[in-house]
Amino acid sequence: MPTGTYTVEGMVCPHCAAAVSAEIGRIPGVTAVRVDLAAGTATVTAEHHLDDRAVREAVAEAGFRLAP
Repeated sequence: MPTGTYTVEGMVCPHCAAAVSAEIGRIPGVTAVRVDLAAGTATVTAEHHLDDRAVREAVAEAGFRLAP
């Protein structure tokens, strides 16, 4: 299963991390999301190739953005 790690800008609290995790988890095919608040990252595992655009849109829906 493909896994990708993304840097998420602006997360400052556990609620932020939970919001990011929930939105990414709604992407079809995503099987696991692990958000590391201290590192500012989200590690995503999916059944198939990860669509970076879908991850970026999910993070934006949570109110944050991916680092360039």
